[in-house]
Amino acid sequence: MEGRGRTPILTAFLYLGLCQGPRNWGQAEAPPPKPSIWADPTPRVTKGSTVTIWCQGSLQAEVYHLYKERVSKPVDTEDPQDSSDQTSFSIESMSSHTAGLYQCAYSTSRNSWSERSDPLPLVVTGAYGAPSLSAHPGSVVASGWKVFFFCSSENTPGTFHLLKEGGADLPRHVESKTYHGRGQGVFLVGPVNTSHGGTYRCYYNPSSYPFVWSHPSNPLHLEVTGEGPPDASVSWDPKMTDVSRVPSKDMW
Repeated sequence: MEGRGRTPILTAFLYLGLCQGPRNWGQAEAPPPKPSIWADPTPRVTKGSTVTIWCQGSLQAEVYHLYKERVSKPVDTEDPQDSSDQTSFSIESMSSHTAGLYQCAYSTSRNSWSERSDPLPLVVTGAYGAPSLSAHPGSVVASGWKVFFFCSSENTPGTFHLLKEGGADLPRHVESKTYHGRGQGVFLVGPVNTSHGGTYRCYYNPSSYPFVWSHPSNPLHLEVTGEGPPDASVSWDPKMTDVSRVPSKDMW
């Protein structure tokens, strides 16, 4: 009699368990975290130099894959380093063939894949002759003034890039304009303050090779001193081919 009495109770518990089931039944498993990617020591690498691409994902990652734009399969595969959440890919000699956009992704033991990282533009420098760099009204200006940086090259058409050494700001880019058979890019910086002071260089790349840059220009050190005039609107006519025709400090 006791055994017969327990049967309905046991059946009820089993029924409730089957109905409730595991709490994650029918729920899709969350995808692995998106990895991050960066280049060491810098994403702008001199021709022939070594660069390391790092990919950081998850402690659950089993294999990391490195992808290059316009290449269908991974260009490299690496295991995580020392049971960490990251790994590295080395390029021993940077060239125009290794320059380009890179992404990384990883797979886990559950055969799930992360999405690809954001693209990393990897640039090779030193492929073309160095452009020239100058500043107007000069390399020493008062705080509050605006400065025109002129980057000029014999190569056209293409893009010019202005970089500040040791600066956290991203490079500035302008399309080349042809003046008297030379390509020229003009960068307007300012109104300047002491944080704009430092050493600047510019680079050039032809339109068909966006990740293959020239040698760097001559270094130009900008010194910002004292207090200048209040912010004044300065216009620049793209037809101006002579630095002397740029609005001068007398107009401010």
